[in-house]
Amino acid sequence: MKPVIALVGRPNVGKSTLFNRLTRSRDALVADLPGLTRDRHYGEGRVGERPFLVIDTGGFEPVAKEGIMHEMAKQTKQAVAEADVVIFIVDGRQGLTPHDKTITDFLRKSGRSVMLVVNKAEGMKYTSVTADFYELGLGDPYVISAAHGDGVHDLVNEALDLVAVQQPAMEEEEPAPGNKGIKIAIVGRPNVGKSTLVNTLLGEDRVIAFDMPGTTRDSIEIPFERDGKHYTLIDTAGIRRRGKVFEAIEKFSVVKTLQSISEANVVLLLLDAQQDISEQDAHIAGFILESGRALVVGVNKWDGLDADKRDQIKMDMERKLNFLFFAKFHFISALKGSGIAPLMKSVEAAYEAAMAKLSTPRLTRALIEAVEHQQPRRKGSIRPKLRYAHQGGQNPPIVVIHGNALEAIDDNYKRYLEKHFRETFSLVGTPLRIELRSSKNPFAKNEK
Repeated sequence: MKPVIALVGRPNVGKSTLFNRLTRSRDALVADLPGLTRDRHYGEGRVGERPFLVIDTGGFEPVAKEGIMHEMAKQTKQAVAEADVVIFIVDGRQGLTPHDKTITDFLRKSGRSVMLVVNKAEGMKYTSVTADFYELGLGDPYVISAAHGDGVHDLVNEALDLVAVQQPAMEEEEPAPGNKGIKIAIVGRPNVGKSTLVNTLLGEDRVIAFDMPGTTRDSIEIPFERDGKHYTLIDTAGIRRRGKVFEAIEKFSVVKTLQSISEANVVLLLLDAQQDISEQDAHIAGFILESGRALVVGVNKWDGLDADKRDQIKMDMERKLNFLFFAKFHFISALKGSGIAPLMKSVEAAYEAAMAKLSTPRLTRALIEAVEHQQPRRKGSIRPKLRYAHQGGQNPPIVVIHGNALEAIDDNYKRYLEKHFRETFSLVGTPLRIELRSSKNPFAKNEK
């Protein structure tokens, strides 16, 4: 599972600036989920080959009892509960404040690993900018400038190293279940029937399924066999494990869902036919697409709807989820078990498409056919030349195309190539990525 880093601190210390730098985009992922304020965001980051999830929080007032500050404090406390490491950010130019001491008291009681980070330290000496903060008793402070990037790379590597040290103990306490066959993550917003679908697939009540949003909190993996084939189900957000749920605050399912999507072979996105397609559905679908996972969409609670309502739902999905054109949609009832067999066939097909091995000769022939049928547009006097293609990866499949002046190819032509490769190789249920690599012109002049 990807490590989780939470950014915590009082208002205006630079949490969002650091979040932007770590995710390279404020909109890397905005979790529009029940109970989340606008000041709590989830994003993906990467340092070298080390991926992680990062949570941005609002200004933290641990002792706030009412109003918006109280609500923001609740969200920050949830972020701390979800995190493997907390980066506690203070302002090096303003110095130590009583507010910082209050936050320190809360973090010390949380049981989480805490890294004290002095931000806005550009142009300042380490000893002068950190002297006051030793009073917090959180060890040697890390000095950075989130705005300029100074010290950020080393900071994140230190945080990930800290998680790696903790990981063996976590694995000993709770061994990971065996991973057999296709790993399927069942995701969706609260109360769409995820746990009911798991129980139907297993033929027994293995997970709690109440008619109440947010029943499930932690992810759990369940190996099972169906029609002689092995699978591992991830009920994202999993069952509530007695004794491991915080009494004051309950762990929210967002982090576990994002981690489960990243770890899965195939994601089964479950929608509720009796509710409108929401922004939350689109956000989850967007993250699945961004992660490159194979996808099958199940539209649950389809039974009992009249023809007009069904037509309306299909039109709504076509409008709001048109970017999932590559995925199969199935209309099911998890409770009654209808539509499950075709759903699982699509899971198998999506997995096969995601893991397909595409030979260089076949890819190149398909590329030549595509170009013969429709050439890329000229850009000025230059027409791109596509010469050959090979596979650059699986899950999702990546097609690498080599040629000359390929930087002149527009997005419309890339979509045309993607469609052609999909049809040629029957790639249904998986994203497909096209990478263009131009040969260097040996006659190009070196500019100084």
